[in-house]
Amino acid sequence: MPSPQSPSEPARQSRPAHRYADFYAVNRGGGLFSEAVSQRLGALIALGGARARLTPRALTLVNLLLGLATSVTVVALAGAVAAGRSPAWPVGLAALLGWQAAYAFDCADGQLARVTGRSSPRGARLDILCDVAAQIALVTALAATAAAQRPDTPGWLLAAFAGTWMVNLVTSVLASGPQAESLVTSTAPAARAVKLVRDYGAVVALAGVVLTVAPAATVWVVTAFTLVNGGFLLASIAAATRPTPGTPAAPRP
Repeated sequence: MPSPQSPSEPARQSRPAHRYADFYAVNRGGGLFSEAVSQRLGALIALGGARARLTPRALTLVNLLLGLATSVTVVALAGAVAAGRSPAWPVGLAALLGWQAAYAFDCADGQLARVTGRSSPRGARLDILCDVAAQIALVTALAATAAAQRPDTPGWLLAAFAGTWMVNLVTSVLASGPQAESLVTSTAPAARAVKLVRDYGAVVALAGVVLTVAPAATVWVVTAFTLVNGGFLLASIAAATRPTPGTPAAPRP
């Protein structure tokens, strides 16, 4: 005699199975590289998380742990690599894969939350806080490598690099919601290619490649992104001072 079904079994059987396309369809972009690589990996992770009944919070914490572990490893071995006591390529390759995996989990947690209807203000706050912690660790790893490879690297440059790096995170938060806008609205391939300098997936991929094949060039990566992010910050401030289209001008006294 077959056993009676539990009350939850009919609902479980009638619930449609999630597909990879469902998760990728709700991705938040991020640029050419992120859409082509990171968000697709995130969709696969989100699909696996849904089947394993993981929460979005669990994926957020995996992102944090992977990001921190990767960056701590780079910092711990920066001196040994610079002195030639440790080969550069294993450390750089670990950084490349670790940072990319962490970012893929960062993409996945939002996809899982949106598709399964488990988005919440608390989850969004946790996501942002974990992103801040992971990116502080990433900046520390790059700064430590630059200083170890080039001991004459100015302290002010490393401080400016750390400060301007957060522009990426702050502007991404400001760009969400109904008030979102972009300095460059064109979706032409050339414009999107230029915007790769602001694509987090592409940026951490470049950082990992440099650590793998030419760690001594890390100081130039630090310099380049200080200029890019600093310039973007100034351009954003200038754009914010312009009146909103359709807003009447203030009357002259």
